[in-house]
Amino acid sequence: MSGTNSDSTVERAFAAALHDGGDLDTGASLLAADPSADAELALRGREFVRRAWERGWQPADVLRMVVRGEGLDAAHERLAARLIRTETERYENLPPRWSAQLAELPAQGPARTDRFSDATTALELYRLLARLPAIEPVGPVPGESITVPVAGEPRALAKIRALLAKAERTGYPPEAEALSAKAQELMARHSVDEALLASRTHAKDAPTACRIGVDAPYETAKAVLLDAVATANRCRAVWNSAFGFSTVVGFEPDLEVVEVLHTSLLVQATAAMTRAEAEQRAGGRKRTKTFRQSFLAAYAHRIGDRLAAVAEQVTGSVGEALPVLAARDVAVTGRAEEMFPATVTTRVRGVTDGAGWAEGTEAAQRARLDG
Repeated sequence: MSGTNSDSTVERAFAAALHDGGDLDTGASLLAADPSADAELALRGREFVRRAWERGWQPADVLRMVVRGEGLDAAHERLAARLIRTETERYENLPPRWSAQLAELPAQGPARTDRFSDATTALELYRLLARLPAIEPVGPVPGESITVPVAGEPRALAKIRALLAKAERTGYPPEAEALSAKAQELMARHSVDEALLASRTHAKDAPTACRIGVDAPYETAKAVLLDAVATANRCRAVWNSAFGFSTVVGFEPDLEVVEVLHTSLLVQATAAMTRAEAEQRAGGRKRTKTFRQSFLAAYAHRIGDRLAAVAEQVTGSVGEALPVLAARDVAVTGRAEEMFPATVTTRVRGVTDGAGWAEGTEAAQRARLDG
């Protein structure tokens, strides 16, 4: 420490507010009374963000914890986003997927003019960041040696994205039904093609991982949906309910498909559930929560069956790929067990609405699986 007055003010504020049972009002009062401490306070915030990355957290993970934090609001989200942006600007190259996460950060909103409120927001956010535990990393942090991804993406994945965008816009189920079989085949063949290419070129390919948010409400059913998509695409998903995300382990081309497909299916499921629920309400039913939980659980179950059937059909027709795919399955399982040596199976609870289950199954049968 430099020993300046601003350093001293920040140290005293942190000592008062950041420990268990700390006094936020005292800490905020110290900071509010000393404008010269503002720069040091912002620098400390960026240090907290950097430490979170070194503990395995990524920008989207950090922001998700802020959103889920008890008593935190939009002001805390904006401050966290500003600290994340400022810290990442120091690095020329960022790890894969970070640019997309940064693009989704909330925009800068109106600043408060009350110094005490601003200081309180900062201390509440810093207290949360300081308490983030170490988690299993899913990639390098900024500053570490990384391989910069090649611009662009495979044509198959680009086509998948375009088809999914159309699927999310259409309100005509027969259209989705007509394209479903070919789209599912495209998804599975993309995985097979990438595996064969890596084998033939003797690429030093190894399983990696990414995190996908699983947000409330009905997060258990949503986690099951993600698990179904991951399993059908030769990946493994491990859900962390406390932190609101699943870690998906697999080879990079398969992870890309899982991300794209899961996002689209969740959009389609939500839209179908909203329509079905409106029909149920029109008929006089009001059990919204149980209906939605049962709907999403059935949707995930049926989607998993459909995806698995298509994957099996495609891989069975490409005999030369079977040894390669088997080896990749072993590698993915091994990496998942290495990252998560102790996991438990979670049951979907609250699936008690027969109408919700029936509607969810029917909606899953109509869904387009373009990814």
